[in-house]
Amino acid sequence: MVELNASQLFRDLDEAEIAALQAITCERDVAAGVEIFREGDPGDGLYILKQGWVEISVQVAPDLRRPLARVGPGEMFGEMSVVESKPRSATATALEASRVCFIPCGELLGLIARKPKLALELLREISQRLRESNHRHLEEILQAERLAFLGRFARGIVHDLKNPLHVIGLAAEMACMDHASPDLRLRAAQNVRKQVDRIADMVGEILEFTQPTRKELFLLRVDYAEYLRELREEITPTAELRGIMITLDEPLPPVRVRVDPRRLNRVFHNLIQNTADALPQGGNSIWQVRVKDREVITSISDNGPGIAPEIAGKLFEPFATFGKNRGSGLGLSICKKIIEDHHGRIWAGNTPERGALFCFTLPLDS
Repeated sequence: MVELNASQLFRDLDEAEIAALQAITCERDVAAGVEIFREGDPGDGLYILKQGWVEISVQVAPDLRRPLARVGPGEMFGEMSVVESKPRSATATALEASRVCFIPCGELLGLIARKPKLALELLREISQRLRESNHRHLEEILQAERLAFLGRFARGIVHDLKNPLHVIGLAAEMACMDHASPDLRLRAAQNVRKQVDRIADMVGEILEFTQPTRKELFLLRVDYAEYLRELREEITPTAELRGIMITLDEPLPPVRVRVDPRRLNRVFHNLIQNTADALPQGGNSIWQVRVKDREVITSISDNGPGIAPEIAGKLFEPFATFGKNRGSGLGLSICKKIIEDHHGRIWAGNTPERGALFCFTLPLDS
């Protein structure tokens, strides 16, 4: 059993002052599970725990209490009643058979007036309690944010995977039809292969995003116009499932660039996905290309509501979303990383017709 002079708060009191403190102190035994005081009770004094354990908790729901702290022998609780005359803000419950000392506020304040150093010790104890409480609160906030992020991230991944999986399902149905021609089955198999590759690329990009090391590019010298025509043909079935019609503005400039086609494909897929999210009832995506200052500039615009001012400044930041119920918020940040790995630039704005406009550059092959 801990005596009063062993408490941190009263460690500097002399024998006479300890004797005076004991004269104003009431001791009582509390059985396990019994409440020492409840939220809303008058804040009439300070408690020192001599034996046992006490839990401090608050009511967060009609049938749910949230523990705030555990108090052990020699520690105080209910200390805020000494510095403010307000009702108790928490409930103290004995976790096991305990013995507590109760010191009324009036008598304790009189002792503090005669022993000013006691006020400093009390403030130190309260400050330490507040620091510990703030630290626990911060940890809980961070944990809640981590869980919320994991939920958004998982929903975004599942959402991104649905489109290629749906295309694979349709291709499999076509290939298994009794009257399917060999040519139809071949095209269905090719489509399945492309979507499987797309899923692999998506998973790879997520892994790349979560790892600090930079993924090496496998650059190929390609005819950019031919590349875009083939890519449009590949993306069109997936886009049409979402009601998005892709228009490639011809004529395309006859230029060559050095790119990693698989990774650059991801940029177009993400931007089309962005268009589909902004146009749930369907719409148009227009691709335009021009050459300027040894760069090829690709513009992708739509006829949607445009980019909201609230998100415009942080559009390419990870996990930034606005007005979307789905998506992880990684799509545009991955686009930015891929374009910058190609030594290009990417930016966004709105068209004069108020639709969204995304532009990126790629250096011409010298």
